[in-house]
Amino acid sequence: MIIPYNGNRAFSAVILAWVIAQSIKIVQNTLRRRRFNVRWLIDTGGMPSSHSAGTAAVATVVGLYTGFSSVEFLLALVFALVTMFDAAGARRSIGKQAVILNRMIDEFYAEGKFSEQRIRELLGHTPIEVFVGAILGIIISLIICII
Repeated sequence: MIIPYNGNRAFSAVILAWVIAQSIKIVQNTLRRRRFNVRWLIDTGGMPSSHSAGTAAVATVVGLYTGFSSVEFLLALVFALVTMFDAAGARRSIGKQAVILNRMIDEFYAEGKFSEQRIRELLGHTPIEVFVGAILGIIISLIICII
């Protein structure tokens, strides 16, 4: 099913998917920590993945407007999958390495051999965070573009 193109709806769907995903993380962090941190507006990691929500929304919008068998949809889908793989794979691995490096820094610092400078640890997403973000982006795109 190809629907007539509406640029305003397509743009709104993608932006709204990202904003809703990021807002959910901000609300969760605020409730959990009982304070607000402006850094959470652009922070990575957490449930759901706003990168996944945004790229899944782009792929869904492209599929709705150009057809799910079009080259344009294929490009958008590959872009979304690479982004999601990176969010759950490479960036998560880097975060795990940061945990180990921070432990090493703590040990060196305790022995007086090193000045402490911590490495950011939460960089990536769990597979479920990526999946939920993707589903959120798809659902929002369908709602905005079809209704």
